[in-house]
Amino acid sequence: MAEEKLKRVEVDCDFCVVGGGLAGTFAALSAARRGVRTVLIQDRPMPGGNCSSEIRMWIRGAVQPFRKETGLISEFEQRNIYYNPALNASLGDATLYAMLSENPFVDAYFNCSVFDLKMKGDRIHSVTGWQMTTYTLITVRAKLFADCSGDSILAPLSGAHYTVGREDRRKYDESLAFSAPDKKTMGLSLILSARETSARVNFTPPAFARLYADDNDIEDTSSMRRDKLCRSHDIRNNDNLWWIELGGDGDSLHDADKVRGELMSCVYGVWDHIKNHGDHGMENFDLDWAGCLPGKRESLRYVGDYVLTQRDLESGGDFYDEVAYGGWPMDDHDPEGLKRADAVASRQIRLPEVYGIPYRSLYSENIPNLLFAGRNISVSHVALSSSRVMATCALEGQAAGEAAALALERRVSPRRVLKYIGELQQRLIFAGVFLPHTQRQYTKLSLSAQLNLSREERARLFSGVERPVTRYGENDITVREGESLVFEWEEKQFIKGIHLVFDEGLDREWLPGKLKKFAYRLHSFLSDRPLEVYAGMIKGFCIFADGKKVFEEDNNFLALRNISLNVEAKKLSVVWTKLRKEGGARVFAADVW
Repeated sequence: MAEEKLKRVEVDCDFCVVGGGLAGTFAALSAARRGVRTVLIQDRPMPGGNCSSEIRMWIRGAVQPFRKETGLISEFEQRNIYYNPALNASLGDATLYAMLSENPFVDAYFNCSVFDLKMKGDRIHSVTGWQMTTYTLITVRAKLFADCSGDSILAPLSGAHYTVGREDRRKYDESLAFSAPDKKTMGLSLILSARETSARVNFTPPAFARLYADDNDIEDTSSMRRDKLCRSHDIRNNDNLWWIELGGDGDSLHDADKVRGELMSCVYGVWDHIKNHGDHGMENFDLDWAGCLPGKRESLRYVGDYVLTQRDLESGGDFYDEVAYGGWPMDDHDPEGLKRADAVASRQIRLPEVYGIPYRSLYSENIPNLLFAGRNISVSHVALSSSRVMATCALEGQAAGEAAALALERRVSPRRVLKYIGELQQRLIFAGVFLPHTQRQYTKLSLSAQLNLSREERARLFSGVERPVTRYGENDITVREGESLVFEWEEKQFIKGIHLVFDEGLDREWLPGKLKKFAYRLHSFLSDRPLEVYAGMIKGFCIFADGKKVFEEDNNFLALRNISLNVEAKKLSVVWTKLRKEGGARVFAADVW
């Protein structure tokens, strides 16, 4: 056989993650940060999936006030603002890659596409991928696997239960579902990026570009899209032309390359129309970049022990096993996309509050060592219309990685982690994740200490919620440069470390325009200015144990700091040495362990 002539590499690890979008990257990273030997397999040359420089879809998540996702997704944004203030797409890839590469417990194989697996009984034993850049077959054996590929490649290979398409409204009693089930999905979009210049830029379309000749007669385009296209204000407002969408009326997985070709003709046709047909005020704009790889919204979805539905989203999803949350509107895109002249591109129904996502929706109901995270979790089509966005997927990935680490420590299957769900939730909160219905439990070491705070300040610091919920001043204390926060005990204590949460500006008012949802730039303008680290973020602090300095940071740009100390002391002091603005800064948590 031809396979026998190819180079083979075999790898053993504890946890193997297939798919390197935000869900997969953070699943791998969260497990690796727990010391789990992890392998990440990604079929593209960089991590990030739909938000990578290859696709450039916006990162979107909860839209409710103060509900922006934290944890690894927030760390990624903070790192990207610091290292990549102009928000260059390629440097964004590098920022995410750096988070992986600096961790010694994760090995990543890029340009590697999984096509086979081996089972041992009802468990996955190994997966095999083809790394096209090295002409190498790579086989990874692991105790646990996570499918974060979006398209659920491990489902048909392993026999894991999955579904595809839209359920009828009777199945889950969903008013937004359809009268009859079908196999249609939301479609794929191809993105372009424009750049404003100081002089006129001409454009000659390639031969394959579709012709949109007239503002009032754009063939096969709905009135809503026609209005957007003709005004072209969406590019000026940093819109990503998401409505250039096709492929949901066919097989969004197996027809993806055919759809890519159709979308390329549409994208270049739209740019031709903007530049050459009608007065759109875009004379000085150049086509800076056009994608070749469409971003997908939906294909296969796994079936877990629980299927999240419309009713859960509308009721707030208060699950005993919540490990993530969503808050994007129910945003169902028409499967035919640009093909239907009478279609509404998407219908958005805003939710009043965020909803919890249960851990039971993140592991397979019939393959005992398989987890999953991303747009392929166990949800109905209607619920997917909200849960599919990348910030939500990032939370799911972090939860899956933490669950894998806990399962390996306890030597139990992913399903049996439910027995330790409280521990899993506390580990997620410790790692920066906000869970809307679960509060942080503080250590006895912190609660037994005397603090140099008033009773009211102590109550806010130990409120169990490490962020503003409706306003600032609820769950934080204000600190000023030169002041200190002091923990003191009657006898010496062994202190392993301290957990600190600083203000990261979750009101988002410090960011311009559409960057308020997530600091991600698509188009570039002459008026662009580099971003700066949030002015309310504490810049410098020192930690003293019985008067001896044991830690110092003079250029902090991260809101979450879990700092290892390993000291014995009767007094632990955190001194705030540098603030970025006058008037003080906010601290939402300080927990000694």
